[in-house]
Amino acid sequence: MGGLVGQELEDARARAQDDHRALRSRISRLSDDAIDLILRDARSHYAWTDKPIADGVLEELYDITCNGPTSMNTLPARFVFVKTAEGKDRLAKSLKPANVGKMMGAPITVIVAHDMDFWKQLNVLFPHEDRRHMFDGKPEYCADTAYRNGTMQGTYMMLAARALGLDVGAMSGFSNAIVDEEFFAGTMLKSNFLLNIGYGDESALFQKLPRLAFEQACNIA
Repeated sequence: MGGLVGQELEDARARAQDDHRALRSRISRLSDDAIDLILRDARSHYAWTDKPIADGVLEELYDITCNGPTSMNTLPARFVFVKTAEGKDRLAKSLKPANVGKMMGAPITVIVAHDMDFWKQLNVLFPHEDRRHMFDGKPEYCADTAYRNGTMQGTYMMLAARALGLDVGAMSGFSNAIVDEEFFAGTMLKSNFLLNIGYGDESALFQKLPRLAFEQACNIA
């Protein structure tokens, strides 16, 4: 698939620039309430109500997530929405005992994974310059790029879920090897982390933990 060239490319760039100027003119920043919802006052949840999540919400969740930036638009993340009893039982095999109840109680647990063969679609995803040669035969570079950008996409999904009114609880504490064998055998997909999503049961929350101050975590060079 070839990219746009000549006047078509110039027209497409001009439209993109105009669209972004219009967006910035319409929305200069998020409201404080919106920032509170997605980050400042948001909480990680590990107990859940039984309110279900419609498949259409999952499609909207992905549609928001996939618009987050990745290097060269690589988009290596792949997501498995585990919601059936069979799927939950398969996933439970990988979890440490303390995490089984957290996962089983969530309406949906997302396996955030990345595709080591992501680069084979760069002619479509990055059409104005075919960069597949940068990754072909370079497994370490592929793994580094896939893991970094797939992790970012998993984070975008957390923020997108909160923006849609869902609650989230990210989890490690499981065997990646077991997940990969159970869900990705025979593929080039590798699991990264798990993300429980649903509508949280606030009665299980503790107080919010401390954060580092600007002076402790930041430096201006």
